[in-house]
Amino acid sequence: MFTGIIEEVGTVRSAQPKGLSISATAVTEGTREGDSVSVNGACLTVTELTADSFSVEVMPETLRRTNLGLLRPGDRVNLERALALGGRLGGHLVQGHVDDTGRVVSITPEGEALLMTFEAPREIMRYVVRKGFIAVDGVSLTVVECDGDRFAVSLVGFTQQATNLAGRRPGDVVNLEVDIIAKYVERLIGEGSSKVTTEFLAEHGFLSAPQR
Repeated sequence: MFTGIIEEVGTVRSAQPKGLSISATAVTEGTREGDSVSVNGACLTVTELTADSFSVEVMPETLRRTNLGLLRPGDRVNLERALALGGRLGGHLVQGHVDDTGRVVSITPEGEALLMTFEAPREIMRYVVRKGFIAVDGVSLTVVECDGDRFAVSLVGFTQQATNLAGRRPGDVVNLEVDIIAKYVERLIGEGSSKVTTEFLAEHGFLSAPQR
């Protein structure tokens, strides 16, 4: 499990059909072979490790669902170690299971922020709501607008500096993971449950308990 708060932007050293080697220093600290690291939002297992780099294997299913197969040496990638038990959850619960890819539509400066608009498949947009969470290339972001097959997020200065998103351009492919809570709620309602109330959601940890 991850938080969507990027710890480091690494650089791809080599990209092979079955794996990646990535230059990094922050995420290698305390990491061991077999640990999980999020690379552009995809949860991958570390197979080799040095003080300034690590390697991961990439399965065919991951290549089909993510932008990892498009990576080339020199590309910058967002990195995050798995959430430690008891650690702070600064973003939202991110599984590292990329649902699908989207494309950058536009990037518009808004003062010191950047408004980024993305195009996403209908299967993704059904879970996207205004002011809700979404992970883009592993970055936890808040949706500011959504309509049809597009949604927009605003990047503050820190996010621009701490991730690779400010370097994206229209047409670039990005990894998308929707909020897992939306999937659970859809499943509960889809099974015909008549007990999905605010009290039910609060009892199962989805909402704060209602005040009485």
